[in-house]
Amino acid sequence: MSQKIITLPDTSGLQISSGTSIISVEKLVKRYKKAEKNAVDGISFAVAPGALFALLGPNGAGKTTTISILTTTLSSSAGIVRIAGYDLATQSHQIRRQIGIVFQKPSLDLNLTAEENVRLHATLYGLYPYRPMFRLMPQTYREQVRSLAELLGIEESLFKPVKTFSGGMKRKLEIVRSLLHRPAVLFLDEPTTGLDPESRRSLWDYLRQVRAESGTTIFLSTHYLEEAEEADGVCIINRGQIVSAGTPQQIKADLAQSRLLVDAQDREQLRAELQQLGLTFKEDALFSIAVGKQNIHQLLKSIMTPLSVVQTQTPSLEDVYLQIIKQD
Repeated sequence: MSQKIITLPDTSGLQISSGTSIISVEKLVKRYKKAEKNAVDGISFAVAPGALFALLGPNGAGKTTTISILTTTLSSSAGIVRIAGYDLATQSHQIRRQIGIVFQKPSLDLNLTAEENVRLHATLYGLYPYRPMFRLMPQTYREQVRSLAELLGIEESLFKPVKTFSGGMKRKLEIVRSLLHRPAVLFLDEPTTGLDPESRRSLWDYLRQVRAESGTTIFLSTHYLEEAEEADGVCIINRGQIVSAGTPQQIKADLAQSRLLVDAQDREQLRAELQQLGLTFKEDALFSIAVGKQNIHQLLKSIMTPLSVVQTQTPSLEDVYLQIIKQD
């Protein structure tokens, strides 16, 4: 299968030279010991600063392996990866300082307060010297933590034990912690798994605000396909290879057709006319006509039978994703 390279548009407002990417992946390969096939099989893509990039794929497709490599927690077998200008093979330490990570499973100490979790993280990253109390920390730290907490709506809970937090609040705290060192790229691995719809919506509202205010590039892995609808670019990976890549609109346009749904009081007459016009259609509760590249308005004008129902059906990214996975 031929590999596809995707380069996403720069949405950060930064002036960057042609070909500059915040993430560049070339022919990345990962084969585990004793495995018969590559878990990641020569994938390539590039992401510009400030973009929202979504990596999609079923369980076992290779997306977790890819994210693990990009976040320096797993070594690759071959390929070249550069993040924020640094080479993964020789400058992994510098890359760690340029990225923030929110894992699928919370990695918080439930017995500490929210602020204590953030303070521990800041100390481990070498951002600030450790102090036993918040009020003894440098003023820049205190201002930054309060600002991030206010942005994510958890300022009033900063000094409460994390074990009292809801799932949504824990996710927000992890984002506060991951943004403390002002990363160039924020990796989100299934960030809304286990959250109720309201918490998911709220979390994405805050992530949009974070992107708008900081220009942070977001690299997203998710099972919720509607979360990828707003992405600047999408890679769908299956069996270790990229099977489709582009903007959500491009992927939908290339791989799924919009349909025109119609019906009439005289269904026999409508059926006969659609056949006479040479239109490809399915008949169920309604007549579903494949639109293709035809103009819907012109298509409707060509149908002379009086219609009782007229609807358009545009495929979602989830529809296309399922189609790709089934075919691959």
